[in-house]
Amino acid sequence: MELLNAQLLGRPLRLEGNMAGWQQLYWDNQLVSFRDAQASAEEQEGDAIEHHFELRADDQPIQCCLRLNVQWQPFVLDYAMTVNGELAGEGQQDSQAMEQSVPSVVQPMKKQFSLVGMGLLGLKLLKSAKVIKVVLAGASVAAYAWLFSLPFALALIACLVVHEYGHIRAMKSFGMKTKGIYLIPFVGGLALGENRVNTRWQDVVIAIMGPTYGLGVSLLCLLGWLVTDSPIFAALASLNALLNLFNMLPILPLDGGHILKSISFSMHSWLGLALCGIAAAGGVFLSYYFGLALLGFLLLIGSVEIFFEWRYRHQSRLLPLQRYGQVVAALWYLAVTLGLVGVIWYFAGTGDALLGLPLTILQS
Repeated sequence: MELLNAQLLGRPLRLEGNMAGWQQLYWDNQLVSFRDAQASAEEQEGDAIEHHFELRADDQPIQCCLRLNVQWQPFVLDYAMTVNGELAGEGQQDSQAMEQSVPSVVQPMKKQFSLVGMGLLGLKLLKSAKVIKVVLAGASVAAYAWLFSLPFALALIACLVVHEYGHIRAMKSFGMKTKGIYLIPFVGGLALGENRVNTRWQDVVIAIMGPTYGLGVSLLCLLGWLVTDSPIFAALASLNALLNLFNMLPILPLDGGHILKSISFSMHSWLGLALCGIAAAGGVFLSYYFGLALLGFLLLIGSVEIFFEWRYRHQSRLLPLQRYGQVVAALWYLAVTLGLVGVIWYFAGTGDALLGLPLTILQS
């Protein structure tokens, strides 16, 4: 993650690092100091770390030192820079400052082959042409109109746009640039941003705001159905709840996968992982107890995936969630999930076969 971005001798000084102790210091995008994780293994959190390096100006050597004190929970970084033994700058970086920033330089990361990733890459290659948005939107309307009806298709597209707008709104709240919303027939939508996240909290908020907006749409449609008794409101509320609940499944690259991964990767102890495992097991039990077989099965798969990736969490470049952030993210996730299940359960109780279809799918 980008721990520090400052100025030294009129040029940018950037510090990259992770929780394992690995650090790289760049001056004007030139690597000037490096510390591997092994060199930091015996150091305690809060111990001072020093980067000594030499720069040259007018063929004269300049001795520089960056002194750091890093605390991870909650994250606070105090720094002081000296040039030829004299103080050149000092300051502090905390989690709130990082949450309102994006990395100035995106570091390349190795990725495994993924069909989903290849599909996203193909979409990104086409996103420069604005006409693609119109074509995809038209194809989505045609596809859903063929399955249902044109009025219902337009209403469903509106629900998808609101979901993706939730992601876009969250990105903008962190100062990120966005590239818009793309509708994909029979799949849903995709909100694209130009910047990558710098903290786990950014990842959680951006991921969960889509389903949160989706839950709001379902509740508004439920209210519309209670007031007007129009079946289109009931159908939209139920189907929209199912689509957003699917996005809350703890499987990457779905929204729920990003949320639970951020929570799990922010835990430093086996106790934290155990609590996460107990919560996942409880979710599986409740899913099977209430007959939501599909939901329980996918929750189990997602929990196993999160466990294996948790082992390498210290190598992440993202600032982890603090304790309160983990609790807030977990409660937020639980509240949205239960709200969506509640909407589906309510309409299934009306006795209408079409309105009960989402619950039937979950019980399959």
